[in-house]
Amino acid sequence: MMRVTAGASSLQPPQRTDPEPAAAAATFMNYEFCARTDTGLLRSNNEDAVAFDAANGLTVLADGMGGYNAGEVASSMAAGLVQAGMGRWLAEAGGQASPREVRRALEICVDNANGAILQASQANPQYAGMGTTLVAACFHDNRLVLGHIGDSRGYRLRDGALDQITRDHSWLQEQVDAGIITAEQAAVSPNRNLVTRALGVEEAAQIEVHEHRVEPGDLYLLCSDGLPDMVDDDDIATILRAGLSLEDTARTLIDSANAQGGRDNISVVLIRATASAAGRRGLMSRLFGTIGF
Repeated sequence: MMRVTAGASSLQPPQRTDPEPAAAAATFMNYEFCARTDTGLLRSNNEDAVAFDAANGLTVLADGMGGYNAGEVASSMAAGLVQAGMGRWLAEAGGQASPREVRRALEICVDNANGAILQASQANPQYAGMGTTLVAACFHDNRLVLGHIGDSRGYRLRDGALDQITRDHSWLQEQVDAGIITAEQAAVSPNRNLVTRALGVEEAAQIEVHEHRVEPGDLYLLCSDGLPDMVDDDDIATILRAGLSLEDTARTLIDSANAQGGRDNISVVLIRATASAAGRRGLMSRLFGTIGF
């Protein structure tokens, strides 16, 4: 089991003394990654940040907020710290971690990043009030551990059907859930960027983490709100279904957001799963991805 030092946010790799029980037959996966980020048409700087470690099946996207360059600082810290912490832990785990252990490790890494951002905002007046959303995905064999905080999203295209697999932590989403407004009204509301959770604004990070089964042919999209605020889900699905390369798909998504006004920074990460010929659990071929700016 993964060991966590009591009273501290430190990680150690899983320690296994007994073999895991036999699992049901699983399909092992290759994963291809691609990420792109764009300033958009109206912003002077890019407060989004993207980091990934394709060798460990990990990608992180953050969308910062705050005056001056504070949002850029918060998102960069979040993406960098979570990627570095999880990357080290996954490398040390050597493919032996269970999804539950990966989930707990992600929660700890996000909590560490939250504390670092909060401390920086309190120590530096120019960073006061900064924060960031975050969505992080960790793929292992045929499982996905997906965590998010705020309104950066995760989508999955499976068999031609697009599903949003995160739920926005936003004031508007709460209004929709309560039946006060409709999803259609929320989509055109001027308050759609009011988030109810973020990193760096409270002592404890309220990250939501779920586990998903991955199927061959799945295409996953992580994005900042600069994409869905400009491009509706039907159009996103049409682009994802087009069968383009990941690089061309990412470029088309960003171009579409800019064509609709590009009012915010736009960042996308695409992950495609294909069946692997690997013959045992934990053996996986990974295709290293690309990142563009």
